[in-house]
Amino acid sequence: MNISYPLAQAEDLKKILEMMEDFYGIDAYPFDKLLTAANLKQFVANPNLGRLWLITSDRETLGYLVLTFGYSFEFKGRDAFLDEFYLKEAYRSQGIGSQAIDFVLEQAKALGIQAVHLEVERHNEKGTRLYRSKGFKEHKRTLMTKWLS
Repeated sequence: MNISYPLAQAEDLKKILEMMEDFYGIDAYPFDKLLTAANLKQFVANPNLGRLWLITSDRETLGYLVLTFGYSFEFKGRDAFLDEFYLKEAYRSQGIGSQAIDFVLEQAKALGIQAVHLEVERHNEKGTRLYRSKGFKEHKRTLMTKWLS
C-alpha cells in the first residue's frame, strides 16, 4: 500500500472533523463539534501551532496525525506533542501506524523538535507496544491537567 501524508487544507476539515468525532467516541470523550471545528480551522491556518497531516493511500483517507508545538527547557528547547493519531479501524494492525510514527518523527526532527511527547490510554496495549517499539518511554511522572475554561 502506497501511503502519503499530505498537510491538511481547509477543504479537508469536514472529513477530519468526522474522523475526530469517531476517535473521541472510542473512549467516550466529550466532543463539541462546533468548538472542535473552530479549533481545527484555526490550527490548520496557523503553521506556528503545529502540523496536521492526513494519512492517505490512492486518494483514500485512512486517518490523520496532529503534532502540536511547544517549548521546554527540560527537553532542550522546542518540543512537540503527538496530540492525535487516528487510523480508521479497517487500516489498523497492518503496519500503517508504524510507518506513520516514523513519518511524524522524521518531520519533527526536520522541524527542529528536540523531543516528542504523547499520551496513550492504559487499555491500549497495541498502541503502547507500537510507541515503545519506536523509542517512546514512560516517565516517573503523571500527566496532570487543569482545565481553564
